[in-house]
Amino acid sequence: EYEDKAGRPSKPPSPKQNVRKNLDFEPLSTTALILEDRPANLPAKPAEEAQKHRQQYEEMVVQAKKRELKEAQRRKKQLEERCRLEESIGNAVLTWNNEILPNWETMWCSRKVRDLWWQGIPPSVRGKVWSLAIGNELNITHELFDICLARAKERWRSLSTGGSEAETEDAGFSAADREASLELIKLDISRTFPSLCIFQQGGPYHDTLHSILGAYTCYRPDVGYVQGMSFIAAVLILNLDTADAFIAFSNLLNKPCQMAFFRVDHGLMLTYFAAFEVFFEENLPKLFAHFKKNNLTPDIYLID
Repeated sequence: EYEDKAGRPSKPPSPKQNVRKNLDFEPLSTTALILEDRPANLPAKPAEEAQKHRQQYEEMVVQAKKRELKEAQRRKKQLEERCRLEESIGNAVLTWNNEILPNWETMWCSRKVRDLWWQGIPPSVRGKVWSLAIGNELNITHELFDICLARAKERWRSLSTGGSEAETEDAGFSAADREASLELIKLDISRTFPSLCIFQQGGPYHDTLHSILGAYTCYRPDVGYVQGMSFIAAVLILNLDTADAFIAFSNLLNKPCQMAFFRVDHGLMLTYFAAFEVFFEENLPKLFAHFKKNNLTPDIYLID
């Protein structure tokens, strides 16, 4: 328009512009492509084809609505289940805090506590319950943990600087044994729940796990570190403070069953294997018979 007023010749329209002007409409969606008539420059749809396309479109709409309804029902069910779970956890927390924990000595072996335990201990009280259930027969204090940790750090510094001095408390254990334990800790931490990425180097719980395991090797140099201990300590760390996790860890490993396996006491291990097989046969006779048929003995799978 400006060029017309200025007396300048206007440019001829491009072929693409001519094509667009010839279109009676511009399809805005697949709905338009299915239901609208074809452009004027194309042959018209036969009535049968148009009817077929309309039916196909209506079927697509019906299926889409069904999927949306099914998805909405699924989300509603998930929300209801989540609400029920949260309500159940809330009620369980009240029961643990108001009824069980204040009366632990009289209630810990009751059927009610057993049933609640099997339902899952709420995270907010899990550490407290575990500490009470494991107990502290060894009377380990936070101060003792600090002492053991300080000794462990001194050993790490000594090993890193090539020192060979041995502590008098560990006179019966060679430097090679102590060094092997500390090196095995480093190796085992790197493969402790690797999918979580929280215990490996740079993770938020790496130093905590390293400290607890190192302190334990100083607390029990006769046991040292045994492969697999890191998984037990890691689970405790997620639910307890560092010192409390060390106390629970040390007392748990001091139980006769755990100590028998971590110290590789073959006599006691055979006793536990035999006891396990008795319970295995009583509770799962078909599976027990299958294991026996295939010569699968407890020493093959029970340790792991």
